[in-house]
Amino acid sequence: MSPGTLDKYEPVIGLEVHVQLATRTKIFCACPTGFGAPPNTNVCPVCLGLPGALPVLNRRVVEMAVQGALALNCQVRGESIFARKNYFYPDLPKGYQISQYDRPLAEHGHVDILLDDGGSKRIGVTRVHLEDDAGKSMHEGFRDSDRYTYVDLNRTGTPLIEIVSEPDIRSSSEAYAYLTELKLLMQFCGVSTCDMEKGHLRCDANVSVRLRGAEKFGTKAEVKNLNSFRFLKQALDYEIVRQVELIESGGRVVQETRLYNPAVGETFSMRSKEHAHDYRYFPEPDLLPLRIAPGWRAEIEAAMPELPPAKRARFISGFGLRPYDADVLTQTREMSEYFERAANASGDPRGAANWVMGDLAAALKADGKELADSPVSAEQLGELVALIAKGGISGKLAKEIFPKMWSTGESAAVIVEREGLRQISDTGAIEKIIAEVIAANPKQVDQYRGGKTAVIGFLVGQVMKASRGQANPQLVNDLMKKALG
Repeated sequence: MSPGTLDKYEPVIGLEVHVQLATRTKIFCACPTGFGAPPNTNVCPVCLGLPGALPVLNRRVVEMAVQGALALNCQVRGESIFARKNYFYPDLPKGYQISQYDRPLAEHGHVDILLDDGGSKRIGVTRVHLEDDAGKSMHEGFRDSDRYTYVDLNRTGTPLIEIVSEPDIRSSSEAYAYLTELKLLMQFCGVSTCDMEKGHLRCDANVSVRLRGAEKFGTKAEVKNLNSFRFLKQALDYEIVRQVELIESGGRVVQETRLYNPAVGETFSMRSKEHAHDYRYFPEPDLLPLRIAPGWRAEIEAAMPELPPAKRARFISGFGLRPYDADVLTQTREMSEYFERAANASGDPRGAANWVMGDLAAALKADGKELADSPVSAEQLGELVALIAKGGISGKLAKEIFPKMWSTGESAAVIVEREGLRQISDTGAIEKIIAEVIAANPKQVDQYRGGKTAVIGFLVGQVMKASRGQANPQLVNDLMKKALG
């Protein structure tokens, strides 16, 4: 298909994101939520849906869900209702999922994303509601997988929030940016680890296309179980092209549920799209309405950390960072906190930012370490940057000191003192070295005086070499120009 044909159409995308809450126990019982337990061991009569077993709501689940909703700028309802969502599937032993329908926990929020062109865009959040998870059906990996499906019910009853966006997303890149920011918000406030490999973050996408300028939405298809950011982008790009080609060839898009096959890079039909009435929603008779008193809401909000948007703005205004650097340094809560401690210890926030994003990040990657395992603390890195800023050592010398800090865990001050690496700023000592360099390099001196001024870099380099990198570079440059006339 030609780019011109594709450009005639505008994609309309909405995402439904399931986030597993980071509680130790399930939403309606005391079974553990830990990943990796032997199949069907973290279960009880409640999450198995056995007759007579009644659900009891986990208070910590509610607190985390409210934090997640507040992080998305949502309005939290004073009273919400649990509902039964009825459907049959082998990994749903109750025959229904406890969810929320017409009165969800929170509504009317938004997420602000950065666009590829440097601009920003606000994506609306329709609702955030609580629900319990189903189990897991395993269709491969066993000797008789060609005949049987195995079921692990450990995940049954795991607490989830479902976050439904408005259909405000207009490209796969915007969808990627939205999901990235949403994940970051959930991780910052400790609501979820969002580990997609463990199923802690799962995404479905509703996709339609319409002619540019049209007001009415096209028929949408839902693409389910997009379990990586890369697959989300690939599936959306494929689905947009598929729908445009279908319309251009005289066909019509059918409302259906589709799955993405990453092996071939295509979506394929799974079933016709369900509607709300297909699930026969009705109020959950075993649970009272969930009431969030103003005082409780205030307590939950008070426990919230500073979130990425506010932290980025503060890094830019308070520390003078570039927007790009502020964005990089808030990719995780741990990195943002490490940087801030280093910046405060250094007195040179921009210098600290460069070291955190540069040498520290490279060392972590080379050794396969997480930031929490760094042998150089934020305060130690800040001390190194402070030594550079105050002229105690040169930037070049700092590049030699940092690996020694990394391998020994010692502070920069200890290494500098032990190895006699303090920067030389004594004018007389530097002038003596300059005189020796000029005497030893008459050819370069003549070239400089003949108009080839770039050769001064060579002469300055010889002084730095003779001083073992300890001479103050700016002072060397100034004194060298003076000595050469």
